[in-house]
Amino acid sequence: MGKGDKKTRRGKITMGSYGKRRPKKKKPAIVEVKKITPKAKVTPKPKAETK
Repeated sequence: MGKGDKKTRRGKITMGSYGKRRPKKKKPAIVEVKKITPKAKVTPKPKAETK
């Protein structure tokens, strides 16, 4: 059980293969970022003058 054994982790590293004992690292999923459009600013209406 060493570098020549196809079933061990060390053997898979030597051979450059992957499998149950040496799984490939998964790449993180690429998430698409949505651009947020700024809303139009609402200007407050001037209040009517009271006497």
